[in-house]
Amino acid sequence: MKIIKDPVHGYIEVEDFALALLDSPVLQRLRYIKQLGFSYLVYPGANHTRFEHSLGTMFLADAASRQFGLSDNEHILVTAAALLHDIGHGPFSHACEPLMKKYLHYTHDDVERVMENGVDGLLRNSGIDPAEVCAVIKGKHPLSSIIHGDLDVDRMDYILRDAYYTGAPYGSVDAQRLIRHLIRTSEGTVLDENGVNAAESLLIARTLMRPTVYFHHVSRIGESMFQLAVLEHLDDSEKDTSQRLFDMDDATCMHTLRNSENPVARNLALRIYERRLYKRALYVGTDQVSATLIDQGVPLEKCREFASGISSIAGLQPHEVLVDIPSVPKEMSLGVRVKNKDTVVGVKEISSRIQTLNATRRDQWRLGVYTLPEYRQEVAEAGYEVLHIRKQTRQDTLF
Repeated sequence: MKIIKDPVHGYIEVEDFALALLDSPVLQRLRYIKQLGFSYLVYPGANHTRFEHSLGTMFLADAASRQFGLSDNEHILVTAAALLHDIGHGPFSHACEPLMKKYLHYTHDDVERVMENGVDGLLRNSGIDPAEVCAVIKGKHPLSSIIHGDLDVDRMDYILRDAYYTGAPYGSVDAQRLIRHLIRTSEGTVLDENGVNAAESLLIARTLMRPTVYFHHVSRIGESMFQLAVLEHLDDSEKDTSQRLFDMDDATCMHTLRNSENPVARNLALRIYERRLYKRALYVGTDQVSATLIDQGVPLEKCREFASGISSIAGLQPHEVLVDIPSVPKEMSLGVRVKNKDTVVGVKEISSRIQTLNATRRDQWRLGVYTLPEYRQEVAEAGYEVLHIRKQTRQDTLF
């Protein structure tokens, strides 16, 4: 047993079976993967890593396991999965997700390949089935809801941790209280009525953190520049080349891009390093964009097609325009039911706030078109044309 001091949760006890996992190369690599990708370009303190988040998730998973009265084997399985749940992330965390899907056809939850780097043996030595751990991480196990659910410990930790390191005053979540009011039944997880306020605080924090941290436009610009640099660097490369890139940590990946044979990749990587970022030419909400773009979401390849069309009209090179069309946030819900005195009811019968929060999240959505500072005007005009964006009138701005 070891004890690690964590700035968010205090002292975290690490059991013997977890110590071997903690010292494995795949988990130590997470020390060098930023939790929030390019948010450090906005918040200088946002340099926390996937490693400490994994520790925090394990800590909360341990608390949830004890609250649910899991057996020793179930407890070890859940805490091991919580510790390992992010080992599949590429450099700069979620910034790599669409790139991994494009080149390798898997996501960070597909950890089987990473498990083969010695972790599977460590798990078996502790009597843990690696296949079960993978199933928990991928949400395909009866115990997955502890890590992947509407009130999961992964989300509790990252909201608390991200708020702490960014200084954002919105991440007030009483995770311990929330866990204490969760009840595991044969029909799933039930929330005690006294825990509704704590559950609401989690959803409110997610809503408020979204535009100010997770989808801040500067962070999105840095992410878009990085993704284009990777696309240029990997152009016509073999699969092994992309696999090696996505197995790197943040610093090694940026060093590789800054020394790429592709001049566009080199230039974009240098601009990120020196914080000479592209600027907003267009930044519009759902009221100005066609329903097709909003409802279906736009993959990275299609965004590059839009960028090429805009750059052609504006008389620029394709790499001088970035188009960022994120998916509209899914509606938040509390899949758990609430134990209200002697009955179990739907959460909407107890809380009316969820519908309001979902409307707020949809209103927060933004489509961004970014370019070099000197080209903003012409790129904006071309963007209106290519993306069929409705220009706001003076009357619109009055309401």
